[in-house]
Amino acid sequence: MSTTDLPTLNAILNGITTCLLLLGFLAIKNGQEDRHKLYMLLACGFSALFLIGYSIYHVNVGSVPFQGVGTIRVIYFAILIPHIILAAVQVPLILIAVYKAFCGERESHRKMVKWAYPIWLFVSVTGVLVYIMLYHMDFSQ
Repeated sequence: MSTTDLPTLNAILNGITTCLLLLGFLAIKNGQEDRHKLYMLLACGFSALFLIGYSIYHVNVGSVPFQGVGTIRVIYFAILIPHIILAAVQVPLILIAVYKAFCGERESHRKMVKWAYPIWLFVSVTGVLVYIMLYHMDFSQ
């Protein structure tokens, strides 16, 4: 594996995180607390692996310019800008939510998750979209 493989790996990690977040949501809605805890801890782990891979890639490569023009460029930045802002916001929210859960502060955990969960899900999904737009859309025409 080389540095050039990291964007694909990172997109896969984001996709797995998205699936785990959805499974965790379904588990808690069905009263399966142990399963919910497992899915959410796995989502944290895959997100941490993503963050490591993302950091390694960008320290070595820097930023990759988007090649699209016109409407697709506007769409790309309309996705990217909130993705970046919310990616920074999500980290403390997730850490606080996990801490509250481990401390048994259920009500406080629920209040935090009302913000953390949709932001985390949005960031995971848009991370994959940004990857597809940067690395798999052909703008040479």
